[in-house]
Amino acid sequence: MLSRVADSLFWLGRYAERAENYSRFIDVNFNLSIDLPPGMKEQWRPLITATGDEAQYKKLYSDYSRENAIRFLAFDKRNHNSIIASVVSARENARQVRENISKETWEVLNDLYHFVEKAAKRQMWKSEDADIFKQIKYKLQLIQGIGYDTSPRNQGWYFTKLGQFLERADKTSRILDVKYHVLLPSVEEIGSPLDFLHWNALLKSVSALNAYKQMYGKIDPGNIVEYLVLNAFFPRSILFCLINAENCLHEISDAKRGYTNLAEKEIGNLRADLEFADINDVFEFGLHEYLDKLQGRINDISTAVYEQYFKIRPNLMDQSQSQ
Repeated sequence: MLSRVADSLFWLGRYAERAENYSRFIDVNFNLSIDLPPGMKEQWRPLITATGDEAQYKKLYSDYSRENAIRFLAFDKRNHNSIIASVVSARENARQVRENISKETWEVLNDLYHFVEKAAKRQMWKSEDADIFKQIKYKLQLIQGIGYDTSPRNQGWYFTKLGQFLERADKTSRILDVKYHVLLPSVEEIGSPLDFLHWNALLKSVSALNAYKQMYGKIDPGNIVEYLVLNAFFPRSILFCLINAENCLHEISDAKRGYTNLAEKEIGNLRADLEFADINDVFEFGLHEYLDKLQGRINDISTAVYEQYFKIRPNLMDQSQSQ
């Protein structure tokens, strides 16, 4: 497969997953604000922190109001990670490789693009209705479902899923880090109804509330961290994403065991570290520090994937002829 095509499919997967995560986070936080005690200020700044774009936000906006936060996260094209920017980028990458995706996938993605553009023109960040973010999330999930049923399991499929799983692992780590590090309550608030609301919101933001309760029952911060970081069976846990991303890399290289390149080596090492980790080890290291290091290693894997598959290398024969 041409590196240009592989690159576009990889980023199609990443941008679509990024847009879904942002719509999910906004929707959950919007509804959380309704449940907060009277007089309690809405907390939109943690979502900005989770994206890693707080420095850019401060350049564009003077406060962390709901209106400003939603505009920045969803509809501001100056923020290259916003929902609208991600959807535009996903559509552009899909357009460049139309022959490698199904007609149905393109149609739904194109429909989503026009839906988000119209919402931006209507200045939906000023609306009190959060239903639009549910609609964006459902349209993105529809794209994934159609792709699952209409795409052949070739290299293109695995590059798209590789991008999706790496993006998902990164975003799960970030939203968990925000709850524990930025929203960490005082000693008096631990176990309070407000603390309970925040942990519930965290689980809802990754669609894990029902699955978590089936396994653990009551809300417990340690169990939540274990579930979202070390569980090998929940589709949005970090370990699950890394296992599946590693499988994608092996399918692309046709490696049946071990590793054949740096990307496979790095993801294999990280996956093994998580498989043999214990939640007590995580907390002893420090959850924020642990997640920060995880994010760095996921970025290193993405860089290794770029170097292995997407980087344009000069033709050695052309070089020798020019000499």
